[in-house]
Amino acid sequence: MKFLLRKTSLKYEFQSDNLIIISGAKNQAIPISGSVKDEKGLPLVGVSIIEKGTTNGTTSDANGNYRISVSGKSSILSFRYLGFTMQDVTVGERTILNIALQPESSTLNEVVVVAFGSQKRANVTGSISTVNANEIKDLPVTQFSQKLQGKIAGVQINQTSGVPGQGMSVRIRGALSIGGGSQPLYVVDGFPIVGDISNINPDEIESFSVLKDASATALYGSRAANGVFLIQTKKAKDGQSNISLNAFYGIQSVPEKGRPDMMNAEEFAQFQNELYSDKIKAGTATSIPAEYQNPAQYRGGGTDWYDVLLQTAPIQNYSLSLTSGKDKLSTAATIGYISQKGVLINSDYKRYSVRLNSEYKFNDKVTIGLNVAPSYATNNTPNTDGNIFGGGIIQSAIATSPLAPYINPDGSLPLTATSTGLFPNPNWYRVAQEVKNDTRTGRILSNVFGNVEIIKGLNFKTSVNIDYTNQQYNRFSPSTAGALFAPPPNLTSATERNFVNYSWLTENTLNYTRSFGDHNFDVLVGYTAQKFHSDYSNVDATGFPNDKIQSLAAATQFIPTYDTQEWSLASLVSRLNYNYKGKYLLSASFRRDGSSRFGPNVKYGNFPAVSAGWNVSDEDFMKNLTFVSNLKIRAGYGLNGNFNIGNYSYLVNTSTTNYPYNGTLSPGYALSNIGNNSLTWEKSKQLDVGFDLGLLKNRIFFSYDYFNKTTTDMLLNVDVPTGTGFSSVTTNAGKFKFTGHEFAITSQNLIGTLKWSTNFNITFIKNKVVNVDPYVGLLPRGDPNNPTINQVGSPIGLFYGYKFLGVYKDQQDFNSSPKYANSAVGTVKMADVNGDGKIDLNDLTVIGDPNPDFTFGITNNLYYKNFDFTIVASGSYGNDIQNRTLEYIQNLDGVFNVTKDVARRWKSVTDPGDGIHPKAGAYTIERNTNSRWVSDGSYLTIKNVTLGYTLPIKENKYLKNLRLYTSVQQLFVFTKYDGANPEVNSYNGSSTGLVQGIDNTTYPVPRTFNFGINLNLK
Repeated sequence: MKFLLRKTSLKYEFQSDNLIIISGAKNQAIPISGSVKDEKGLPLVGVSIIEKGTTNGTTSDANGNYRISVSGKSSILSFRYLGFTMQDVTVGERTILNIALQPESSTLNEVVVVAFGSQKRANVTGSISTVNANEIKDLPVTQFSQKLQGKIAGVQINQTSGVPGQGMSVRIRGALSIGGGSQPLYVVDGFPIVGDISNINPDEIESFSVLKDASATALYGSRAANGVFLIQTKKAKDGQSNISLNAFYGIQSVPEKGRPDMMNAEEFAQFQNELYSDKIKAGTATSIPAEYQNPAQYRGGGTDWYDVLLQTAPIQNYSLSLTSGKDKLSTAATIGYISQKGVLINSDYKRYSVRLNSEYKFNDKVTIGLNVAPSYATNNTPNTDGNIFGGGIIQSAIATSPLAPYINPDGSLPLTATSTGLFPNPNWYRVAQEVKNDTRTGRILSNVFGNVEIIKGLNFKTSVNIDYTNQQYNRFSPSTAGALFAPPPNLTSATERNFVNYSWLTENTLNYTRSFGDHNFDVLVGYTAQKFHSDYSNVDATGFPNDKIQSLAAATQFIPTYDTQEWSLASLVSRLNYNYKGKYLLSASFRRDGSSRFGPNVKYGNFPAVSAGWNVSDEDFMKNLTFVSNLKIRAGYGLNGNFNIGNYSYLVNTSTTNYPYNGTLSPGYALSNIGNNSLTWEKSKQLDVGFDLGLLKNRIFFSYDYFNKTTTDMLLNVDVPTGTGFSSVTTNAGKFKFTGHEFAITSQNLIGTLKWSTNFNITFIKNKVVNVDPYVGLLPRGDPNNPTINQVGSPIGLFYGYKFLGVYKDQQDFNSSPKYANSAVGTVKMADVNGDGKIDLNDLTVIGDPNPDFTFGITNNLYYKNFDFTIVASGSYGNDIQNRTLEYIQNLDGVFNVTKDVARRWKSVTDPGDGIHPKAGAYTIERNTNSRWVSDGSYLTIKNVTLGYTLPIKENKYLKNLRLYTSVQQLFVFTKYDGANPEVNSYNGSSTGLVQGIDNTTYPVPRTFNFGINLNLK
């Protein structure tokens, strides 16, 4: 019988005299169901339930219930939920499994990404903050830095402009430099990025680690003075497969609050009528122009130029992610597309992105991986930001006559927009619509790596990384565009610019982990080398036959420029981590950098750091304090640097020039600067002391850090005697000091059916100029239009100008007050700071401080059954803003449109106005920097409000979960500042951090209402 049934799945047995044939026992799926609850018996929603060793999985529903079919009785189900200890259960004979998950005993078991590796949070001794990308996935923005606003203590992220795809400023612990920039170093999957990081799709990112103190950043050496952002992109998890779609569509608009309150047509005509009446009395005019004689005729009409330039604009984003973790091969792929129309006409941003992260395990010893991330972005943005004389469209437009139409009754567009007595202007609507400013950027980030375990605990890792960027910029300005003082028709012009750069990095490290009893060691040594190369070409062209053909081939006159830049960096790195019983922690690191950017005398720099920690809560004497879950004290000290000075600053460079020779000009070369073979990097020494405290099983978790940072050898150009033939030399000079306190608290306020958690952080930072080079001193004292000053013993970048006191209201006031050279009754009155009885350049003084007393952020998350609600807010307090837009839109010469409050200006002794605005047509010094332009810039912004609902889904083969949500970005801004954006910073030099808080008119930041979907498939 056995022979007969050998090729079938049938079995047999003899019972008494009967032969019984039994159907074969095939491997059939076993249905399992049950519930997942917390330690108090409350259901947990969204618990991940995976059959180990397979991609079979599901999640618990709103009631904590689940259903899954497993392959057999020996199957093991893994139950995972954030904040709870993972539990593995063997199925056995059961078909119903009810699980109670226990909260994790410590959030310190979390693994944190650090420089050149990872550590358990319990063993971290530096100042490191982390953010999981899932916490910020719903924000309808284009850049990850926008999503992090208000999330991290000590990290100030401002949206200084609303330009699509741009406008973010990031500073860690107030970092700034005179000549080396203030932006942190971004490291993506171990690769330090050069240049812009806006091409990265936020949906590709899994987590952020922000390294803030020197002990955490020292392994990045000469590039770490401004802090380091470590970005980990998504990887597949073992035994899990997932397909997810994240998508949203939103509508953007500019809020009414903060819009410039300009005179309408009737008010402007009345202003001009009064101005010309004064001119007639003064004998400088004979009559009032006809267009101003009857202001009432314009009632209800005219052009609101700010409104003309704006539009309601859509934003949409789609990201599809696929992850698969098999026994040997794991792959994660993300495809993204985002399109953002700007709220200013003819502006937009699009980005197409793909990321593929793969890892293959040959065996237990050898692993290789490949990450590839190509992206392509287009950006078309008019020249919006900046003042009138810099070509800023927004400021120029709002200062244009409201009597001038932007469109004719027949639908045609006027070439110009001006009125009698005003500066000649183009039609700014045409300028915004017709001038092409198109930037196209292709980029690929890629790295390949291999890891070999040589012996137990000893791993060798090698990687090669490539970053390649090709950027093309095209500008075409037709004859119908023009500019202030140069109304159309003008010469048609075009610019074509090409920028190609690549950076490669190779890293080779050995990491040895070993324990000897209670002594645990982790040793890292390695070598890295990185090189950057860029080629730049620019062609300005004119002489086009018409506006139809926009190709440079149609031009007849060209001005080409070219440039090539290179730098290289070779480094040795090492680190020792030691702990005894997990209680006493010590970390020491060292990096030695050699850079091509510095002179031969100081080409190499050393960057050591040391830190220590004590897990006090692990001590026996803490056991009776049951309410204390975790307590760790830590301290660190280290040195890092800033090498962003340009590539050839220490060399003597030459530039082309012409020489007279034999009566003709002959081309040649001349020295263009003084070399400095001792030029080296800025150095930052930093002390950090802090502690982490968890209470009530970590329902409350508190972190505190005190830091003291001193930056020396700052890179700047120092004036030299003109007898040298040069104006300055690049050198190391000056010393800044930064001190601060960071507080961060996370609390689980409610943990029942209604769950409520809060994350709050607040940072207090003070900075001070300790000394400056004697040849540098203050900013030039003789220039009243310098907006800031740096002086020893004071905070950095203080506002500097005249102190505004009001208006000379009558002759008595005038006679009894100090005066400027051409002051008169009705003109502005400034403070006589030095008391010499007159107003002159010696009365310039500090008039404001752009440095905040503190910055803060708060996030509240609520969950009730299938609903979730999140509100995110951030802000700053104690900082001033200097609104330099007022120099133009409150100009009383009658050449621009002005704000409505100018109607309350001084008109006569009997009509002195509001005591703020002087009389028209009598310019003295009111357009020089003065305290009337300075106001309180404190603000609280409701950055995001999100309401979501996860649909209850029955067990099925395809769908894991489906969540719908709606959100509002930039919901409210609470501030006393009457400008459009209290986060603004739009003055030349703002990238260094020396010049902050200056509003020179920028692209408005929109409010966005959107609807989104999160879909996860099996």
